[in-house]
Amino acid sequence: QVQVVESGGDLVQPGGSLRLSCTASGSTFSRYAMDWYRQAPGKRRELVAQIISNGMTNYADSVKGRFTISRDNARNTVWLQMNSLKPEDTAAYYCHAGAPFLKPEGYWGQGTQVTVSS
Repeated sequence: QVQVVESGGDLVQPGGSLRLSCTASGSTFSRYAMDWYRQAPGKRRELVAQIISNGMTNYADSVKGRFTISRDNARNTVWLQMNSLKPEDTAAYYCHAGAPFLKPEGYWGQGTQVTVSS
């Protein structure tokens, strides 16, 4: 069983920055594809950013140039650096560990709330 835990959500003003952290347990963390999703009230959960085992990244068009995903395999941790935040970035942010060799659907964290408001 892989445990996924997010942290770092907060209330921030428009234009501000925030860094989310996610740790995932397991000795094979370096093989996980790590994703950040978000879900705003009344909306579907959407993929925000992804970093796969070789370090390649992928971003939603809405966050390109503002958000950066990174990982440290030695610390079993992935971060989402969010800059130039907008009110429409307000959502619950979820970390997902993709490890199909362990569990097809992967593992989810409980989420951390990001609110962008003045």
